[in-house]
Amino acid sequence: MAQESSFDIVSKVDRQEVDNAINQAAKECRQRFDFKGTDTAVAWAGEAIAIESSTEDRAKAALDVVLSKLVGRKVDLRSIKPSDPRVSGKRWHITCAIQQGISQDDARKVAKLIRDEAPKSVKAQIQGDELRVTSKSRDDLQAVQKLVRAAELDFAVQFVNYR
Repeated sequence: MAQESSFDIVSKVDRQEVDNAINQAAKECRQRFDFKGTDTAVAWAGEAIAIESSTEDRAKAALDVVLSKLVGRKVDLRSIKPSDPRVSGKRWHITCAIQQGISQDDARKVAKLIRDEAPKSVKAQIQGDELRVTSKSRDDLQAVQKLVRAAELDFAVQFVNYR
């Protein structure tokens, strides 16, 4: 009898890579000529990234710097949800929420995609904020990975615990 193989579909962000990107962006904002005198800052605010500047344009430019540093560190930008610039006193703020985990609705969408288009031997099961995909054929599991990568999802996915 064949052994069942499985893997998990998750949506996680490497916090250390995000931290490194924030530090690089903060350093660039301190050193770049076009940020001189604007008192622009990039830092952690709990589990989100806080960008603060004296003008709306510089806040948006700092957001672009942060996003470019995240891309350089291979962090999927679909995991980052920036807010619109808002003014508080004389300062402009942008907060970038970091999305971790797959919501129940998104997990249902991916499970339906797998049920409809993947080989029939594949089963998808929602487990909290991740999806467990099982099959007797490893080739079928690789086909599911290819299918999920090709799907236009609005959140980042990674494949872990391949056994």
